[in-house]
Amino acid sequence: MSRFLVVVPPLVGHVNPAVGLVEELRRRGHDVAWVAHETVVGPLLGEGVPVYPAGDDFLAAVVADLPERDRLKGLAAVRFLWERVLVPLAVDMVPHARKAADDFAPDVVVADQQTFAGGIVATERGLPWATSACGTAELVDPVTLMPKVGAWMRAQVDGLWAAVGSDGGAAGRGGLDPRFSPYLILEYSSRELVGEISRDLPSLAFVGPVLPRWADPVPFPWEWLDLYDTRVFVTLGTLSQGIGDRFLGVVLEAVADRPYGVVLVGMADELPEPPPNVLIRPFVPQLSLVPSMQAVLTHGGHNTVVGALAEGVPLVVAPIRDDQPIIARQVARSGSGVRVNFTRARPADVAAALDAVLYDPAYRAAAEHIGASLRDAGGAARAVDHLEALVGATGPGPAPTLAAGG
Repeated sequence: MSRFLVVVPPLVGHVNPAVGLVEELRRRGHDVAWVAHETVVGPLLGEGVPVYPAGDDFLAAVVADLPERDRLKGLAAVRFLWERVLVPLAVDMVPHARKAADDFAPDVVVADQQTFAGGIVATERGLPWATSACGTAELVDPVTLMPKVGAWMRAQVDGLWAAVGSDGGAAGRGGLDPRFSPYLILEYSSRELVGEISRDLPSLAFVGPVLPRWADPVPFPWEWLDLYDTRVFVTLGTLSQGIGDRFLGVVLEAVADRPYGVVLVGMADELPEPPPNVLIRPFVPQLSLVPSMQAVLTHGGHNTVVGALAEGVPLVVAPIRDDQPIIARQVARSGSGVRVNFTRARPADVAAALDAVLYDPAYRAAAEHIGASLRDAGGAARAVDHLEALVGATGPGPAPTLAAGG
């Protein structure tokens, strides 16, 4: 029996895979504790696992900043993410993660890739640690694309070590990036989906989707699905509500009078009157719903994409920001879906994309191929095999660092 400390951000999409890890760790008899914002993600964490506070100062600040985030794209959105979300979150969480590590005395720390505090504290304490990577955009090194962006990120990392009153020992002084554990990076995807990787990450392990075992508690009129032989699921994610209303209006116009049913996640009172073949719900049991779909239209959220492809369901992807354009490119490259423009797409464009993935068997075949690669990666069982192998580790292999140019 070993002890694992899991450090996560107040983001549901990042917590769900960690819940899957914790369930498997506990099933094998290990002791686990969380460092988490219980007021935000507490209902996801399950019972019987201690939760150490993660701090609340960040939460108040980020809520005030979110309206500004909705207006940003491209490099401006990247800068906002680092300066207003990732770095402040780390500075706020580090003291709490230090206390949790000292109190719980873990053998291994598991840190979400956007929760830098976990990697920082593990490095300070000389503990082996793993990165829980809920996206694949970080596999692309910005130095190879935009050297100035890479240099700016390097400055953010260096400033963060100083801001939390630590240089991380020799590892920190060598430029250790807390996004990338030199011991283990659990990537919830497959190499077949990701394609070429531009970073040198010797600790990278593809494990496919890791999802909680709990059943979705959200009520849903399952009998409605029986009205249609072909069904489409449409979701832009919880963080896109509001800014996605225009696009969802386009979708409603695109699917009107089509010979398939559509389950659309959104607020009905903020959208046009839907056609009869569309069911609008504010929340759905997505994990249970997706296997009954023949296509999924999404903004490109990582969990939605790999969850659909793991079921062999092809995609239409309309990326909005952050890592979503990279994920959309991976889907299109793999042949398992079609990309449409979130800002400029017309109803005809959306209708054509949906017709393609629904009625061209090549997309279904490609989705099934990628799905097999995701399932073969091993999921929670394979991920925990890797985590167990870290217990007692005295030193990592070559550390993934930011190069001099970034």
